[in-house]
Amino acid sequence: MPYSISSDWFRRRWLDFRNGHSIYLVFAMTFANFITIQYQLLIDRLPYLGELFDSILIFAIVFILAYVPLSIVLGYWHRKSQWKVEQDALFRENKVGAIMWMYVIDLIEGNVSEEDKKLMKESLLRITRGETRLYGTKKSTDNRKSTDKKDE
Repeated sequence: MPYSISSDWFRRRWLDFRNGHSIYLVFAMTFANFITIQYQLLIDRLPYLGELFDSILIFAIVFILAYVPLSIVLGYWHRKSQWKVEQDALFRENKVGAIMWMYVIDLIEGNVSEEDKKLMKESLLRITRGETRLYGTKKSTDNRKSTDKKDE
């Protein structure tokens, strides 16, 4: 499926919007909402806490002082125990990474043509310059298919 520059531009903006929205804005709003709901529920159900936390600001400060360290401990546990599982799952779905590793294996085995080397180097240089496309008009994998046929 051919890509147009405007299609790529809109897709990148859509990705930027989703990341900004979900990682930053919604996180901040849901965290503030979470504190507000907890304050209301605790004060309604445990009236003596209303005397201790006579304002939501005091509650928010105490809540954050308890919640943030607990989150850090859980995040550390997650990174040490679950991260490997998640990375393994993501690695298995990474098409670009698979292309790169196949290229490296082909290079080691001597199955890469000079044209493939040139295309890969140009692609990587475009990435380092901040361009958005991995490949130009031809893909390295397309060249590999033609070299595979020559070997037969």
